[in-house]
Amino acid sequence: METIRLTAAQAMVRWLSVQNNEAGARFIEGVWAIFGHGNVAGLGEALHRIGDALPTWRGQNEQTMAHTAIAWAKTRRRRQAMAVTTSIGPGATNLVTAAALAHVNRLPVLFIPGDVFAGRGPDPVLQQLEDFDDATVSVNDTLRPVSRFFDRITRPEQLLSALPRALAMMTDPAGCGPATIAFPQDVQAEAWDYPASFFTPHIWRIRRPEPDPREVADVVALLKAARRPLIVAGGGVIYSGAEGELAAFARRHNIPVAETQAGKGAIAWDEPLNFGAPGVTGTGPANEVAADADLVIGIGTRFQDFTTGSRTLFASPGRRLVSINLAAHDAMKHGAVGLVADARQAIRAIEAALGSVTFADQDNGRRAAWFAATDTLCAAPNHDGLPSDAQVIGAVQRVATPATLAMCAAGTMPGMLQVLWRASAGGYHMEYGYSCMGYEIAGALGVKLAAPEREVICFVGDGSYMMANSELATAVMRRVPFTVVLTDNRGFGCINRLQMSTGGAEFNNLYASTNIEAQPEIDFVAHAASMGAYAERATGIADLEARIVAARDRDRPTVIVIETTPYHDRDVGGHWWDVAVPEVSARAEVRDAYRRYAEQTARRVMN
Repeated sequence: METIRLTAAQAMVRWLSVQNNEAGARFIEGVWAIFGHGNVAGLGEALHRIGDALPTWRGQNEQTMAHTAIAWAKTRRRRQAMAVTTSIGPGATNLVTAAALAHVNRLPVLFIPGDVFAGRGPDPVLQQLEDFDDATVSVNDTLRPVSRFFDRITRPEQLLSALPRALAMMTDPAGCGPATIAFPQDVQAEAWDYPASFFTPHIWRIRRPEPDPREVADVVALLKAARRPLIVAGGGVIYSGAEGELAAFARRHNIPVAETQAGKGAIAWDEPLNFGAPGVTGTGPANEVAADADLVIGIGTRFQDFTTGSRTLFASPGRRLVSINLAAHDAMKHGAVGLVADARQAIRAIEAALGSVTFADQDNGRRAAWFAATDTLCAAPNHDGLPSDAQVIGAVQRVATPATLAMCAAGTMPGMLQVLWRASAGGYHMEYGYSCMGYEIAGALGVKLAAPEREVICFVGDGSYMMANSELATAVMRRVPFTVVLTDNRGFGCINRLQMSTGGAEFNNLYASTNIEAQPEIDFVAHAASMGAYAERATGIADLEARIVAARDRDRPTVIVIETTPYHDRDVGGHWWDVAVPEVSARAEVRDAYRRYAEQTARRVMN
């Protein structure tokens, strides 16, 4: 048997460099790295040696460079992924939040944190956590519950099984998520004679599980018996590439479609059967139809509480729920009739068996009335006060093109964008499974790297910007242009509103209600400019529109800061969300909120 003598780190990167997808591209496009002790000598040498065959990029923070990798994989529809390597201590634990984000959103990413010495020669080494009861524990064990696959390499030859297992999970459409391979620094540098065949190029195919005919028959029977069906399209529609099949199916049978945060953009906003978003951040038309539906068909959605209105939205007496999903875990939620299959293959199978069944129109002018109402909400203000988030969205929407992609993650904007943004096909990217503050700018970098043909507009609040902005410098260094619309409402405006809606006093969210000695005067324009971005302040809504258009000609990120009100001026759409209210309180407002809360929880449909 022919062998090649390599260090374990050299073997890892060489193997990764020849793993391809069906299109012939590397499945692991490259490696984001912040070197420290634990990965600089072993993996650092190996990555330098392999060069452009597996490119290495430097980030500014382990968590945010992981967010960039995750956003890239999401934009590539899970057909490719990236790896992230860190040092053994804080660098490794900085991955935990990003790993949880990838796990919740079912997105592939390969984490390679350095680990303490397997041989324990210098035990305890710098940054090593010592568990007094378990000598095998390191900080990397914090990644176990947030990884879909976890392994620790204590011998070089263990890579022969660990690496294929990691990529098998990452390319499994049902089990997809983050893989962690903890890599002790002494093992990285240890040599072994690897079989030459281990480095033969390999193609990873994303399988398309076919539906069980019995499950298809069950769903078809429910459709034939229904009078007012509704389809809820989730991210699985997009990952399956089933957008065309979904639109055609809905048209043939005249079934309205509602899109979750992950599914938004599967169908363009102007499709007559696209009724918008369901649930807590839902549109009027979608929620009205959902409340009256006698059959709700989820396709590629996990029916998260925002989608179901904390299980109070789909409340028509006797309604049935169908869940089409690759993961059996998701297909059985909420007492649903499950159909475990790839979304595209499931739609095709149902179509073949359903025949010419069509349903009565459920629009009845709802969409037109909704768009008229939201046009008013998003119009430029006719007063001198601070604009609302809806008016900022309206400004961006008016100058958007079919190439515009709106992206966001946390705060008020995700809900407002789901309700108000009129997405072109594929023109929406939201991280709302984990709703992670700090994802936005790093995510925008990943989106633009994955889709350079898109105009990427990143909506971020001042709170999220303050949490994580450093990858802006990375985007400047790599000359990756995107536009950041930074809405400054002087604090955590979203949670302040939630606090007030549950009867609480304004406390510790806006700077004005925070226990501080002086109100901060943060110059976001100067801050962004100091990292090399083109930064400017918009003086109003019309000025914002003009500055977004001007940013299109730049070869680096643009940050446009605009002050906004932290309070809603008007509500539109939406549905109740279960946020527990104190049962006992000295505040009358809380007692009133609890009475309303008790009324809503009594409406919950528990299957």
